[in-house]
Amino acid sequence: MTEILQKRLPYDVEAKRPLPGIAPLDMAEWLLVDEAFGAQMAERARLLSERRDDVLAVTDGAWPATAELLQYVLDWLAENAVGYVISAKEVRRPDGVTVPIDRDDPMGTLGHLVQEDLCLLEKRGDEHVLSAAVLCFPASWRLAEKIGRPLTGIHVPVPEYDDGIARRVQRLFDGVQPGRPLWRFNALNYADAVLHQPRSRVQPSETADLPYLRTERQCVLRLPETRACVFSIHSYVLAR
Repeated sequence: MTEILQKRLPYDVEAKRPLPGIAPLDMAEWLLVDEAFGAQMAERARLLSERRDDVLAVTDGAWPATAELLQYVLDWLAENAVGYVISAKEVRRPDGVTVPIDRDDPMGTLGHLVQEDLCLLEKRGDEHVLSAAVLCFPASWRLAEKIGRPLTGIHVPVPEYDDGIARRVQRLFDGVQPGRPLWRFNALNYADAVLHQPRSRVQPSETADLPYLRTERQCVLRLPETRACVFSIHSYVLAR
């Protein structure tokens, strides 16, 4: 498979911040289009066609949030994005591809609209639960193992995600306000450039001799009506 690589990042991966590493984000800078847009979108389309059950999941009760998220993204693109043309029934992307708006399949439609993977987390009981997602480019985790689970369950395999960090992240999701998104990034070293890597992490991030840097720009925002939280992931892969 042809490698899909970026050549630059919009942030400095050396600028480490204490976990969870969250900072405020301008709402107008939420979703990004970079030089890998066309290639990444083509790979997203392939995965949604050939492996939909692996990259898309919606739990019972998540329909209102998925519908709101689709409209929220459409409104955001119409107001903020360069190169998109939005109409009532379809969207023309910056690469010239036209995507029908299927309101019976909100997450599937979203998977064809933007580079970001989109995860919905809804408060059920004391914790936010991963209630729906379109996750084409997982970085060493499986959607099927995380869907329907709370934040603490999602992060069980991560050694640095201790009880203190878990409580801080839950407070973050409780406190995020509509129109005031937050963001963070991570950075890992990988042996290959494949974007779809639904597996357990097999190499520690401190191993520096692997040839590819993979980093995710992760944003958290709250939908105003359902109050669901959106966790968006923009994936970058660069050759060292």
